[in-house]
Amino acid sequence: MYKEELSIISQAILNEIEGYEFYRLAAAQATSEGTRAAFTELANEELKHADYLKVLWQKLSDGGEMKIEDIISSGIEIPSPEIYRWDKVDKTGSSVAMSIFGIGMQMEQNSIAFYNEAKNKVESEASKALFDLLIGWEKVHLNQFAEQYNLLKEEWWAEQGFAPF
Repeated sequence: MYKEELSIISQAILNEIEGYEFYRLAAAQATSEGTRAAFTELANEELKHADYLKVLWQKLSDGGEMKIEDIISSGIEIPSPEIYRWDKVDKTGSSVAMSIFGIGMQMEQNSIAFYNEAKNKVESEASKALFDLLIGWEKVHLNQFAEQYNLLKEEWWAEQGFAPF
C-alpha cells in the first residue's frame, strides 16, 4: 500500500546516514572542542532522523498505516534554531569551516528538494505531513549553516584584505 513511501523513506534513511558520516568526519577534523561538539551534535541529529525513519519504514513494511495524528504525536519535533552553540566554534580555521558549512548547506538544500519532490509523488495527507516534518528538520539546519557561513565569509574576506565588503 505504501510502496512509493517505502522507496522514498529508504532513500531518506541513506541521505541521513550520509549526513551523519559527513558531520562525524567534520567533527574529527575540528581544531577546537567547541567545533567538535557542534559537529558531533549535528551528526547525532542525523542519526535521530535515520532512527525515526527506520521505525516508520518497519511499521509501513509490516502493513501498518501512516496517520497524520501518528506523525504529529510521534515525539519528533523540528529542533529549535538555537540547538547548536555556534559561538563556541573556532573561527581560526575559517577556510575549512566555510567549506564544511558550504557543503552542509548544499546537503540540506538537496534534502529539502528531495522531500518536496517526494510530497508530489504521494497522495496520502499523512505522507505529505511526514515530508513537511522532514522539510522542517532540514530547513533548521540550512538556516543555521547559512548564518554561520555568512559570518565566516565576512571574517575570511577581512583576513584576505577584501574589506570593506
